[in-house]
Amino acid sequence: MVTRTQTLLPIGVAAVIIGVVAMLNIPTDAKLEAVQFPKGTIKLDGMVLEVQIADTEPRRVRGLMFQNQLPYDEGMLFVFDTPGQYSLWMLNMQFPLDMIWFDEQGRVVHIEENVPPCKTALETATCTGKSPGGFASYILEVTGGFVEKFNITEDSVLEIISI
Repeated sequence: MVTRTQTLLPIGVAAVIIGVVAMLNIPTDAKLEAVQFPKGTIKLDGMVLEVQIADTEPRRVRGLMFQNQLPYDEGMLFVFDTPGQYSLWMLNMQFPLDMIWFDEQGRVVHIEENVPPCKTALETATCTGKSPGGFASYILEVTGGFVEKFNITEDSVLEIISI
């Protein structure tokens, strides 16, 4: 009969290996804690938000890693050149996020609420936000609880003021 240790030890070793490989494959720009993001301003249902702009692959990979929780009037806007089904990960996050996917016209495509940060090596390898069913051109990350607090729904509209 297989013991618990015989079962868990290979799983633990595999999780550590996967975590190390994942960390080694992060682009160098994403590993730096002091990455600078351009700033922009958006409106969501009339609420003005100051956002960090993630408009290149290294910036999108780096995202909000290592940052402290954001106030409700701040976020990060991921900007893509072409509409697609994009997913996000929660590697090295310090707080839960609400994620909102928008199409080219600023209409909500998908919402994920209170997505928890990844904490373990196994989570690091598998921790990805869900990809929506529709195509998105923008994804807004805000502090967990934002969607509920400000009643963001599938009918909400994103307006780009400056990015």
